[in-house]
Amino acid sequence: MARTPYDALPAALVDEIAAAGLDPRAVYDHVVLAFEEDLPGGADDVTSAAMPDMGEAVADFAAREPGVVAGLAIAELAFAYALGDTVKVTGRVPDGTHVEPGDVVLTVSGPVQGVLTAERTALNFASHLSGVATATAQWVEALAGTRARVLDTRKTLPGWRALQKYAVRCGGGVNHRFSLVDRAMVKDNHAVAAGGVVAAYEAVVAANPGLRVEVEVMDLDELRAALAAGCTEVLLDNMSTTDMAEAVRINAAAGGHATLEASGGLTLERAREVAETGVDFISVGALTHSVNVFDLGLDFRTTGG
Repeated sequence: MARTPYDALPAALVDEIAAAGLDPRAVYDHVVLAFEEDLPGGADDVTSAAMPDMGEAVADFAAREPGVVAGLAIAELAFAYALGDTVKVTGRVPDGTHVEPGDVVLTVSGPVQGVLTAERTALNFASHLSGVATATAQWVEALAGTRARVLDTRKTLPGWRALQKYAVRCGGGVNHRFSLVDRAMVKDNHAVAAGGVVAAYEAVVAANPGLRVEVEVMDLDELRAALAAGCTEVLLDNMSTTDMAEAVRINAAAGGHATLEASGGLTLERAREVAETGVDFISVGALTHSVNVFDLGLDFRTTGG
């Protein structure tokens, strides 16, 4: 294992990750931590290290199902960290690319032992993030032709939020807030604590001038109250399709100043029905909290030499 220092990574790869809206150093640290899980304390891969010199390998990352890929630059970073100058990655397709079974999404060339050691870490990043992108793309397709766009949530794996939200963007979705400080959200328990939706909203606005504030409402009366208080971002929580359509009409009658977000147990099967009510956004926690891993595999094309 080369364990390439951050400053020795390929500059073009670091720049690409930054251009994708990610912090390259944070991504690097995440990759290092992943390898530490496999090789604690700087240990070697006991299986590969026991093998005789197996020469060089050329291997392909290939899709085994249809979908949208994401995280391939991070897979390349994993190989660069593990193998340094001895590895070469070519033919990498852009994140966000729709692929079919058998499509090669990148090719890696390097020492057989090193490729085997880095394989699972690289696949873990790319397969999980491609799963997020693929799930998001399915929602985007279901909403096509409506005004609604699919949003992610903060229901992300601890430590994976930036990467998962990046994968949502690769799938065509929209990111909601990244943390508890970049936007305020008044939820039902805030309303209970403050003595009502309007009281909670006004308290947050007073404490955070200029900050975006979204209010969760449970029924149409709370919606009317939030709109009357001047709220311009409203989450419709667990409402029926009929009530969501009525919420759109109420907002329009009040001047249409608020964006409406549908949320709460929504399924892909209901996506079109909900979108056709006229809501602006549909938030889906399942994009990140229970996504199916995308089936990517690494297959050796040649070994030896």
